[in-house]
Amino acid sequence: MGDHLARGEEYERKAEKKLNSCGWWGSKFAKVEGAADLFLQAAYCFKLAESWNRAGSAYMESAKYQLKGKNTYGAILTFVHAADCYKKTSSKEAIITCLEHAVNVLIDIGSIGRAARYYKDIGDLYESEQNLERAVDYFERAADLFQSEELILFVHECKEKVAQVAAQLEQYQKATEIYEEIALYYLQEGLKFGLRKRLLHAGLCQVSKVDIVAIENALACYQELDPTFSETHECRFLKDLADAIDKVDAVKLSDAVKEFTDITPLDSWEATLLLRVKKKLEAMELGNEYLR
Repeated sequence: MGDHLARGEEYERKAEKKLNSCGWWGSKFAKVEGAADLFLQAAYCFKLAESWNRAGSAYMESAKYQLKGKNTYGAILTFVHAADCYKKTSSKEAIITCLEHAVNVLIDIGSIGRAARYYKDIGDLYESEQNLERAVDYFERAADLFQSEELILFVHECKEKVAQVAAQLEQYQKATEIYEEIALYYLQEGLKFGLRKRLLHAGLCQVSKVDIVAIENALACYQELDPTFSETHECRFLKDLADAIDKVDAVKLSDAVKEFTDITPLDSWEATLLLRVKKKLEAMELGNEYLR
């Protein structure tokens, strides 16, 4: 590995020397192009030495000079290579910087769909760091770009990420509206399974408010939207949850969850929301006991 590291450093020195060399005015393009290639060679060597941060830095330098040399597509790929290197060291801000550079170039050349994918990747990174407000921002940016390209399935994928994170932030109304919007699309497309799942998630966001009037109004709306929803496992579950909230009964809520999960397991997002509701009901029960 030491040999690879030394070679990488030598390529960096050659790149700097190339950039600082004297020459006639027409040689500027050749210097920039040559430096970009030398930094690329340095990055390869640092990768072989598993010196990931130095590899990422060399890729970034190469991409910078590729852009100056009008090698736009090469620069985009190199920014992504830099991000891949930084991922090895969990340097999240460095990864995001690389991907944002790639996004800016992609937007400039009109490659909007690819730019949107990188925005989503940035959103995923922020979500993994529990920086949820920033995650929502980038998921919304990705959704807007996908929308401009009429890539509807990708739009919905990003909007669902917004809804999930918004619910984690207890922005239940925002999350509800997104799930209801997506449910309407599935209804129009005749996709019943997708419809039931989105109505369940919209309903869970309503349940999370622990507002029985809002829950009952939502359930009435969903059953009017799709009359077949009334007979589904998901609708019965939401009705059981509403009954538990109406009676301020945490045990009844737990029983409803158990009955549902005997058939359909909860994912971590669903479980988190329901645990919050249970804690609220338990606190309300204690309040009622105190009043008595």
